[in-house]
Amino acid sequence: MKGLVLAVALGAAVAGVAAPARAQMSDGKIRIGVLSDLTGVYSDINGEGSATAARLAAEEFGNAINGVPVEIVVADHQNKPDLAASIARKWIDTDQIDVVADVPNSAAALAVQGITRERKRIFLMSGPGAVDLTGKACSPYGFMWTWDTHSVSAGTARALVAKGEKTWFFITTDYAFGHSLEEEASKTVKALGGTVKGGVRVPLATSDFSSFLVQAQASGAKVVALANAGGDTINSVKQANEFGLPQGGQTLAGLLLNINDIHALTLPIAHGLIMSNSFYWDMNDETRAWSKRFEAKTGRKPSMNQAGVYSAVRHYLQAVKDAGTDDADKVAEKMRVTPVNDMMMKNASIGKNGRVFGDMYLFEVKKPAESKGAWDYLTLIQTIPGKEAYIPESESGCPLVK
Repeated sequence: MKGLVLAVALGAAVAGVAAPARAQMSDGKIRIGVLSDLTGVYSDINGEGSATAARLAAEEFGNAINGVPVEIVVADHQNKPDLAASIARKWIDTDQIDVVADVPNSAAALAVQGITRERKRIFLMSGPGAVDLTGKACSPYGFMWTWDTHSVSAGTARALVAKGEKTWFFITTDYAFGHSLEEEASKTVKALGGTVKGGVRVPLATSDFSSFLVQAQASGAKVVALANAGGDTINSVKQANEFGLPQGGQTLAGLLLNINDIHALTLPIAHGLIMSNSFYWDMNDETRAWSKRFEAKTGRKPSMNQAGVYSAVRHYLQAVKDAGTDDADKVAEKMRVTPVNDMMMKNASIGKNGRVFGDMYLFEVKKPAESKGAWDYLTLIQTIPGKEAYIPESESGCPLVK
């Protein structure tokens, strides 16, 4: 496949015609770079587990597409947008990476989106959530797979407001992801007749939430919404319980919770939390079988982000196989016209803005007595169809949608 592309490129160069940059770099492999948080607050819900998920997808194709080997490489962006950009640039310009995948941290993802757009490389997002990534910052090569700040916050907000919990206070991680999560949740709360009584911005990877929780407690808001994720969510929920917020009648709303977070918190602390996810390992026979493969390699059940990496990489590889080329424009076109069908999603469509419209699920965390054992943590409350869970592409603000 790539040998043919390279031959064409060399022929064009001899003829004095500028060849596409990708063809000049071909070396006979399909390289997928999993750029993640391997050591920080998102390492549990993404990290090495995301790399494992990508490898599981490649294994389904025998680690080769039409005879071309597939290689997975991994790097840690340390939640630093400048480092993420530097790695992505080197990967593409020097290391001949075809695809960048994962990238938890919306600020890092926005930086990588710009580079992959400019260099014409596929970008498979399963960690970031800012709606701008499929909005004003969308890319013809960018695909947002697993969730976004609207889909996870709106479902949870609707459920709580419907129960009469209409006054909200936000504890928000202070960068693009947290801001977007708070904004999307606030829109939903206000649209349903609720009010936002205040909020506070908190640095990423904060260990002590005491001063912020005191402000939330003093606000008198019925809901204390945690617009954060990963280790920040775990720390804030634990400390909120220590400060007695739930005991005092306030409801904790984790706007982005993963199964890993519940496992770390334990059911005595986490039970009763409402959460929106696009994946749960115990949904059906397919999800259980795949999660068993994942757990055999990691010792843990997968988060929705990790399942999303698998789904995205698998869809990309299938598109390369079907298109008979790794040309980014042709593969992106094939990805968009092909429904996503795997253990995670069924007949999910992909918008012109790169949004994958997979279903979302509203869960309640079980009480300890309801759980049958480790990782049996969630009860399904509602399935939200993908077209209802996400912002319509026509309203996304993406310049590609006309």
